[in-house]
Amino acid sequence: MILSHIVAASENGTIGVEGTLPWDIPEDMKFFREKTKGKAIIMGRKTFESVGHPLPKRLNVVITRQADYKAEGAVIVSTIEEAIEVCKKETSTYGDEVFIIGGGEIYRQSMDLVNKIYLTRIHKEYSGDAKYPTVDENVFRLIESSDRTQPIPFTFLTYERI
Repeated sequence: MILSHIVAASENGTIGVEGTLPWDIPEDMKFFREKTKGKAIIMGRKTFESVGHPLPKRLNVVITRQADYKAEGAVIVSTIEEAIEVCKKETSTYGDEVFIIGGGEIYRQSMDLVNKIYLTRIHKEYSGDAKYPTVDENVFRLIESSDRTQPIPFTFLTYERI
């Protein structure tokens, strides 16, 4: 099983502000949809609530410490390890690549576990309350890079664990 992060982050690491994205980049949203469609996705409760519903055609696994949390259409677990175990059992249906889609705390907790990172680097600084950890280039090597200029400059980056 391949465990991957998929994330868009500004130059200063911001990934969100008060439960929303601080930018609107349709090409990045399309990239996210295409990569994760038909796959298992893992997210924290706040990310799930900011999306507002389970993402269609995916196994939605939500991590929360709230013992009585309910989310129709999603599997609820209390740890990243539990989430990974749920997804491992579903690879015959959802494929070998599992995506962690946020938020900041879930990315931080899983950085030592992931094999791959799909990072859309927004070439601007934004203030925000959710951050993506720094990618350690002693641990991950850049294997793909593709620059874009519209609607604002950004780059699709793909990293693999060394």
